[in-house]
Amino acid sequence: MTVLANESRGEFISGGDFNFIWASPPCQKYSSATRHLAKDTPKMIDKLRPAIQWFGLPYCIENTPGAPLLNPVTLCGLSFGLNVRRHRLFETNFAVDAVPCIPGHPGNWLVIFGHECRDRRHGHAAGRKNKLADGRAAMQIDWMTRGELSEAIPPAYSRYIVKQWLKSREQLNCD
Repeated sequence: MTVLANESRGEFISGGDFNFIWASPPCQKYSSATRHLAKDTPKMIDKLRPAIQWFGLPYCIENTPGAPLLNPVTLCGLSFGLNVRRHRLFETNFAVDAVPCIPGHPGNWLVIFGHECRDRRHGHAAGRKNKLADGRAAMQIDWMTRGELSEAIPPAYSRYIVKQWLKSREQLNCD
């Protein structure tokens, strides 16, 4: 039985032996930074959510601030000791503990957007564009191109969400 499909590209996802569904639909239409550039980018969250929920499995939908996620938790790289401020929203159907962003994070941290990395000091642009290596190091992603990095979430976020799922699963099994 085919559940999710993009027939124009011949891509199909069928029901199977999944344990967890992670979705990261295009964010350009929801992001205040890219909304004006996203003329042809579809808004997919409201159509995607019911299809994911149909499986009855634990799920996570990740997107940018401004996306229409239900009761999302916001994660930031500064919360995980990374040298990057990147807020992302996570809608799940299991409990996820909030981790506060550290607004007074000392030192110089990066904001990665578009196709560049910029130093930020006390919320103001420092004016120096960083090398791709700086952005990769800040997000702990050493394999991506600059364009891929601009749309990525640090692996620390995914690890945290999965640990929260495992914790909720353990609690369900103990009850």
